[in-house]
Amino acid sequence: MHYIYQWFENNFNLDENLTNKIISTLLIVIFLFLIQKLILKIAHDRVQEHASRYIWQKLLAYITVALVIIFIGRIWLKDYKDLSTILGFLTAGLVIALKDLIVDITGWFLIIWRKPLHLGDRIQIGEHKGDVVDIRLFQFSILEIGNWVDAEQFTGRIVHIPNGKIFTDLIFNYNRGFKFIWDEIPVLITNESDWKKAKNILQKITEKHTSHNVEKVKEDLSETSKKFFINIASLDPTVHTKIEPFGTSLTLRYLCLPHERRTTHELISEAILEEFAKHDDIDFAYPTHRIYSNLLEGKGVKKSDSGSIQLAFSNPFSRK
Repeated sequence: MHYIYQWFENNFNLDENLTNKIISTLLIVIFLFLIQKLILKIAHDRVQEHASRYIWQKLLAYITVALVIIFIGRIWLKDYKDLSTILGFLTAGLVIALKDLIVDITGWFLIIWRKPLHLGDRIQIGEHKGDVVDIRLFQFSILEIGNWVDAEQFTGRIVHIPNGKIFTDLIFNYNRGFKFIWDEIPVLITNESDWKKAKNILQKITEKHTSHNVEKVKEDLSETSKKFFINIASLDPTVHTKIEPFGTSLTLRYLCLPHERRTTHELISEAILEEFAKHDDIDFAYPTHRIYSNLLEGKGVKKSDSGSIQLAFSNPFSRK
């Protein structure tokens, strides 16, 4: 060590005090960064997830830099008032640099305290929907549903969302409070169909496949009403009628559990296909082309019209 001091003094013409400060600074920097590498290696051996490894790496880097600045400041600044000032600026800088991590930690405390979401809850936050499968200090993870998959089925992807997102994005929770959701199935039939018979058939089908939920819905609503002001006029499945440009729309509306949505939709759809096939006076409306001819329909023809001319246009929906 004596040779190092002497080398600095001879080559840089530095006095003993300044040489001591430089060497002490170098030793502190080398020591702290070696400690950082050691801790990071241990963390990498024990932590398997890349996201957690990244967080450890960032935290250790910030802490190491902060310690280096503190110790170097202690060496170079003899006046503790100046050191306090430096530490104040350093703390402010760290708060700004670690802003996102601090927000994520605060979001974690809010999740634990206020419980806007639990493990197993189906939620939507921003444009992401899925079931919560993990909650951690800096982020929570969901098993994605929807996207390119229909009826909110799982895509197989895990989405990691920073906890701070609960402060900036709206959270839609399918399970907290009222556990059931409304689902609808629109059925379009031709204007020539017997819509009253069709509506009666759809009503019976809907009741058959959703009636088992009615009592559960009432119990759940009774419990939910103790926490939230929820006033639902009717919980029974219904069929709504609406006149569309190319047919009559009959929309089935019923309550179901979020995870049973696709299964219920499938059972009702299959039952509709089977029942409508039994009735000749009920037809689905679907895209097709239709040709109109005044001659064939026995209508009068204007002088400007030729007997061999037929007027044709595209009609999106017609009878089967």
